[in-house]
Amino acid sequence: MIDQKLLSILVCPVSKAPLQYIADKQELVCVASALAYPVRDGIPVMLESEARQLSSEEKELYRTKP
Repeated sequence: MIDQKLLSILVCPVSKAPLQYIADKQELVCVASALAYPVRDGIPVMLESEARQLSSEEKELYRTKP
């Protein structure tokens, strides 16, 4: 689980856009850059080299998520 206060200040290092926490995947998702950053042992790994590219389906799904 990511602390909401931490989540409110974290942004994507590529696009500087806000992130969404996806608990079941343990990822922080940025729709703007279409990247998902892993959360390992409760620590966000905010490195572009560690991020995975979102599929177009995932991007659309997360775009509509609050």
